[in-house]
Amino acid sequence: MFVLGVDPGLSRCGYCCVRVSHGQTEAVALGVITTPPGDPVPVRLAELLGEMRALIDECRPEVVAIERVLFQTNVRTAMSVGQASGVIMAEAAHRGIDVVEYSPNQVKEAVAGYGAADKAQVTRMVQTLLRLARPPRPADAADAAAIALCHVAQSSALVGARR
Repeated sequence: MFVLGVDPGLSRCGYCCVRVSHGQTEAVALGVITTPPGDPVPVRLAELLGEMRALIDECRPEVVAIERVLFQTNVRTAMSVGQASGVIMAEAAHRGIDVVEYSPNQVKEAVAGYGAADKAQVTRMVQTLLRLARPPRPADAADAAAIALCHVAQSSALVGARR
């Protein structure tokens, strides 16, 4: 199974593609897509779309797991995150790739075992679960890895429940 985890954002969009094979999960792509803050929003969204298309072409995920935006105190940030999410979800759906959304608390619970875990705890667990030599950086990439791992955990739980 290939899962593309995405921490959506217009300025910084974290991504992590994980492969699950024979009970082992490994990161095959991990990083951040950035767009120039001075460019107009439509241009930035087009750039994000192009980068996401290339990433999907490279990783060929079966599912895109994306963080659901539940609450933002900054309306401008919420709008840009929503726009970035929409572009990513639409591209995945256009290609026939399943899209699932997870709340931040679901991600923390699945990865760290505690829905109110802090970023440092989640990052350490991502490093452990993916057997990385160093904690993933920047934080957006670590968050995307956590989202992908959340989906892997949810999928495993569903498979176990069916047995």
